[in-house]
Amino acid sequence: MLGTAAAFALIWALAFPVQAAVQGDPVSYETAVASGLGVESTEAPDEGSDSGMAGLTAEQQALMDEDADWTARVNLYHAGGGGATGNDSLGCRPIPMRTMAVDPRYIPRRTRLFIPETVGMRMPDGTLHDGYWYASDTGGAIKGQKIDLYTGHGRGSMRPAMRFNQRRLTLVDAGRFEGCPPSWDAQPSQTLMASASTTVGSR
Repeated sequence: MLGTAAAFALIWALAFPVQAAVQGDPVSYETAVASGLGVESTEAPDEGSDSGMAGLTAEQQALMDEDADWTARVNLYHAGGGGATGNDSLGCRPIPMRTMAVDPRYIPRRTRLFIPETVGMRMPDGTLHDGYWYASDTGGAIKGQKIDLYTGHGRGSMRPAMRFNQRRLTLVDAGRFEGCPPSWDAQPSQTLMASASTTVGSR
């Protein structure tokens, strides 16, 4: 079995054959990065649930097949500990894993959105996310292609959605909603306005 020094020398020689031929020649940062030196492989994050994808409604499937209307970088926010407090910009109580804060110049408030990447996300109570979010909040720091997703009370509430934090996700226009975002006890379709211009597939 090779000793530590011998093993390192062998690895270095394999990774940098040109430099290995010339003793004492330093390896540049760019060369090290290009060779992948120091990179650790990690397992791919869990991107949802197959069972969540299997139970799609006809509307969800149609939305999955739609091209994105917007893309935006995600930031998660929560209530408590210096996080969100009070009502959203529509005067509604924020609904965990439903309320979304947007720049209304980019995504109009009262837009019902479908985020394919969040379909099947397992939430703390074991239910699977259906992909629907509601643009009912705004924020001074939210400008352009940025959105904030409200996860609930406390930092722990962000855990199910943490894999989406600071990622760019695709957003599909699923129509408009009246009133406030629905609770998880209500069906999303109950808040969808009957509007021919926003019916899925009419674009």
